[in-house]
Amino acid sequence: MAISISVVLLLGILAVIFLRNGGLKFSHALVCLLLGFYLASTSIAPTIHSGLTATADIVSNLRP
Repeated sequence: MAISISVVLLLGILAVIFLRNGGLKFSHALVCLLLGFYLASTSIAPTIHSGLTATADIVSNLRP
């Protein structure tokens, strides 16, 4: 678990740096993909999923 969290933090920091630079290259996209896979295997994954589901429900109920 400790190694997984360390990898998630490292990949998260790298993704933020890559996105701030404005040039998302293939290698940067690969880092973001790996971040997603590592986040999916952590204990925070259900919280992220429920948050995204609640946000999608709110947005789908909006009427222009």
